[in-house]
Amino acid sequence: MSHLAIELHWQRTENELQTGKFSNEHTVQYNSTYDVQVDAAPDWGGDAANTNPEQALASALSSCHMMTFLALSAKAGWPVASYHDYAEAHLGKNAKGQMSVTRIDLNPVVRFDTGFSVDAEELAQMQDRAHRYCFIANTLADSVEINIH
Repeated sequence: MSHLAIELHWQRTENELQTGKFSNEHTVQYNSTYDVQVDAAPDWGGDAANTNPEQALASALSSCHMMTFLALSAKAGWPVASYHDYAEAHLGKNAKGQMSVTRIDLNPVVRFDTGFSVDAEELAQMQDRAHRYCFIANTLADSVEINIH
């Protein structure tokens, strides 16, 4: 199986590590090339200019779902011209009473080449198949909603 890794680096900038008095800002590096500034979500004291783990999770799901949808569409001969998604992670308490990402909503908008169309039911079935085959969705289980536009 594949081994897919990132590197994470955090360095304390305060004199001491004290509860509520240190920065969570850190860098995540992908493929030894791309650095992304990451912080806690703004509601938890993070800098809104940086991404946060909850956004990164929504991004991973949205990307995986799109790539799975495109692979299935290519196999079916659907000429997808563009794909746009607005993914939103929702924070709350899970069944154990712990804070978690309780749901991620995907809102894909798919456009096809001129002259090609599918009906809403066919599109919904293909989106459902993409969800069932998406590696990240399979990892997250039942916490995903797909709202087709």
